[in-house]
Parts: sequence; C-alpha cells; structure tokens
Amino acid sequence: MRERRLRIDKNTILGLSAILLWSTSIALVRSIAEKAGPFTGGASVYLVGAFLLGCHGFLAKRRVPNVWKLPRLYLLGCGSLFVVYTVALYLALGMATSRTQAIEVGMVNYLWPTFSILFSLVLLSKRGSVGLVPGTLLALVGICLVLTQDGNVSWHSFLANVSSEPAVYALALLAAVSWALYSNLARRWTDASQGGAVPWFMAATGIVLLCVRLLHPEESIVTTRLVLEVVCLGVTTALGYTFWDTAMRKGDIVLVMVFSYLTPFFSTAMGCLYLQIVPGARLWIGCFFVVTGSILSWYSMQKPDP
Repeated sequence: MRERRLRIDKNTILGLSAILLWSTSIALVRSIAEKAGPFTGGASVYLVGAFLLGCHGFLAKRRVPNVWKLPRLYLLGCGSLFVVYTVALYLALGMATSRTQAIEVGMVNYLWPTFSILFSLVLLSKRGSVGLVPGTLLALVGICLVLTQDGNVSWHSFLANVSSEPAVYALALLAAVSWALYSNLARRWTDASQGGAVPWFMAATGIVLLCVRLLHPEESIVTTRLVLEVVCLGVTTALGYTFWDTAMRKGDIVLVMVFSYLTPFFSTAMGCLYLQIVPGARLWIGCFFVVTGSILSWYSMQKPDP
C-alpha cells in the first residue's frame, strides 16, 4: 500500500472549515425548531442563506450564473439529495421529544462520514485496506453507546431506545445516507473546472420547506433571539455548504471526509453548551470511539493513482 500523504490546499481547508461551521448547526436547528417549528425555521434559514449566496455571486460576477451549464445528473441528482437531507434532518430534530434526544439525532446523522468513506470505495473507486473494517465498526459502536445512554449497553437497550421514536431515528439515518451520497456524487458528476449550484440547492430546499409549512401550519413565536438565530444559521449554513461543495469537487476528499469524523465531538460540545444539557460519560466515550474510528479509516485508505 502506498503511503498516504497530506494534500492540504485551499480547497481542502474550505472543507475543514465547513465541518467547524456545521458543528453549531444541531444546537441552533433545535433551538429554532422549538420556537418556530422545523418547517418554518428550516425555510427561513435556507431562504436567507440562498439570498446571501445569490447576492454574493451576483456582485462577484456582475451577472446571474448560468447554472444550466452544469451536468444534469449533478443538478437533479445532487439537488434532490440535498433537499432530502435537509428536510429529513430538520424534521428529525423538530420531532425529537427532548433536547437530549436531539443530541442523539445529531449523532446518528453524523454517521454520514462513515457512509461517505464506504460509498467512496464504490462510487469513486477509492481503495482501502483491512483497517477500514475496525475503523467503521468503532464508529458504529460509538453511535450505539450514545443511543444506550439511559440503559445497559446491550442490543435490547439499543432497540428499546430506537423503537421509542423510530421515525425520528429513521429520518436521522436517511439524512446521513443522503449526505454521504451527495458528497461522493458531487465529485463524480462534476469536475474541478466546473462550478457548483449550492445557492440553487439552498433556494430549492427553502421553497420545499415553505410549501410543506403552508400545508402543515405550525405555531411560531417570533422573538429577537429567533431572528438572530435564523440569520446566524443562515450565514453559517450558506458558507458551510459552499465550502463543502468546493472541497468535494476540488480538494482532498478522503482527508476532508475523515476529518469530518470529529464533527460529533465538536457538535456535541456546542450542543450541550448552547442547549444547557449535561452530557453523560457514555456520550463522550461514544464520541471518542467515533474519532478513533476516523484515524483508522484514514490510514486504511490508499493514495489513488495520479
């Protein structure tokens, strides 16, 4: 196996920055959903983000970008996955019965780095050694520890927790799979010389969430804090998705995906602080397992042929 060398260029750094920005999302999404509802909050965040990105793109190029020059597979396929991911995650966090369960939902969602590495073997023809197996298993064990916080570490305890709110955890898992597929297919269906369509994806997501909101009215309480949270999450979401899309198309995809394993740790720490949750020891042990799995997964991936 060839030695894997770090290739940290500006596009890879953007991907790493996206991970840090996303670490604030679970806490803010849950807080916004509590005040405005998941659909109202999600629509507001994504429409704000799309507007900011659209203004930036227009001012930078002095024209409206012709998005239809991009491959149709990327636009329709990745665009659909983008929408599915967001709707599933916002609905899962909004349906969570408590803030503690919202943190658990976030941890299930953060299985997407594991799925991304596994999908890259098939979709991007990456190669890995046997070390990928224990790395993946450690990440899964970490998630299981998180989902058995209130009981004994056993298969029965895991199933009991999941079966209490199956729709919530199923949506979180759907979000994880959708984003893992998006991350790989964005690389497969475009090349480094082509731009991305994140502003359009965000606008489409905001419109879908708004339509759902009109069909299923929610009670919203508008406060100054809610407005500030929406604007803040809109900005960080817009930057995060733009940075990530660029990294997936032009950066070191394996390094960025593996570093993304640290997201559960950052997100859990931010979530517990912002939502005022006292985390149990098992939650941090689960995070440690996920991070350890990332290291094994990285070293298991061979450097692709130039």
